[in-house]
Amino acid sequence: MSLSGNRTKYVAVVALIVSMIIWSASGIAIKQALAVFQPLTLIIMRFVPSVFIMFVIGMIFRKSELFGLQKLALKDLPIILVAGFCQPFLYYLLEIFTYEALDSPTIAEALLSTGPLVAPVFAALMLHERITRNNIIGILISTAGVLAMVLAGKGNYSIGNYWGVLLAFIAVSAAVMDTIMIRKMPAHYTPLSIIFYGQLISLCFFVPLWLWREGTVGLTGVDWSAFGDMTDPVTQAFLYIRYLIVFASVLAFILFCYALRIVGVTEANAFNNIRPVFTAMWMILFFGEQLPFVKWAGIILIILGLFICQKQEKKLKTQ
Repeated sequence: MSLSGNRTKYVAVVALIVSMIIWSASGIAIKQALAVFQPLTLIIMRFVPSVFIMFVIGMIFRKSELFGLQKLALKDLPIILVAGFCQPFLYYLLEIFTYEALDSPTIAEALLSTGPLVAPVFAALMLHERITRNNIIGILISTAGVLAMVLAGKGNYSIGNYWGVLLAFIAVSAAVMDTIMIRKMPAHYTPLSIIFYGQLISLCFFVPLWLWREGTVGLTGVDWSAFGDMTDPVTQAFLYIRYLIVFASVLAFILFCYALRIVGVTEANAFNNIRPVFTAMWMILFFGEQLPFVKWAGIILIILGLFICQKQEKKLKTQ
């Protein structure tokens, strides 16, 4: 691999790590915001501003290879339609229903973390990406680490409604299908363009559903009288939503899209396993949570598995 090729790969890996750090905190932000706002209202408050922000950025930096906004060709509309329907729309809805259907949030979290196991199958069937033995070994080791972190010390392993298992599988498949569609988009599109159109299309599905299920009551039913006071729950929820808008819905998606198109679906999705590690770090730093030994062992397994995936890719490209 050339020096410039190595540099590009390293930049992609850094972009993936940064996106995972951002998304690892988004679950905490969502949980805090849901204490005030209903689920669909939260989604609308998150993605409407993010689409607007990307439009403004795209217009300002039109010539940027990362942040420029380009016109969508009609022939590429079916791809972006599938992408926008799969994620954010379908994945976010099924994620909520999965948590509602299963008795244990721990089991739900574990099932929703199986994307790296599903991604190689989709990548091989739809993109003909080569899946190596070290890819599989690394993903399995890393996934074992995720299970150690998520399930360790939990006493409730009852399933509850078994439909929840199916919903979780469909949600994970939808997220992976989204990455497949992004990979299929022509190379001349900037990452911001792909994410912008995907989220814009998802709003075409979200808004009617929001109006039907929650409507403006999701906003007018909230007590805004003390808004601006930092001790006010609504103000605090809005700060969390601001993080979701700017970082989780714009920056992280753009960075992930950029890296995905360099390293491929299998390797990019493998990095999702590292999200629980960063979530644990956030909980230690800001909430004083202590980790038992088995969870530290899980962190080591996750990092080891990702290292094996990366090492194999380098070997293949230098042959």
